[in-house]
Amino acid sequence: MAQYILTYVGGDQPASPEEGMQHSDKYKESMFSLGGVAVSPANPLKDTRTVNPDATVTPGGTTLMSDYTISEGGSMQTASGCARMCPFLEIGGSLEVSELIQMPA
Repeated sequence: MAQYILTYVGGDQPASPEEGMQHSDKYKESMFSLGGVAVSPANPLKDTRTVNPDATVTPGGTTLMSDYTISEGGSMQTASGCARMCPFLEIGGSLEVSELIQMPA
């Protein structure tokens, strides 16, 4: 069964803890409405490090990726439709949708 990753990029930080809770509640409601399609919803990223070509490690990342969700089943069109309904778009973020390729063991 096909799996898709929805990558959250950018987005504005909440202006207050209350605004953050409102957004979080809206996001949880959105994920719940997807039923079993979101098999690994809301995976925030924290404390990113970059391993450089010379093997040094520096704090921070080179992208604005902040979170990801894995959905299963359907098609690219279905996964893109889920992304179009995500409240992350309301805070100025965007979502990238990619099909996950299963590599042989």
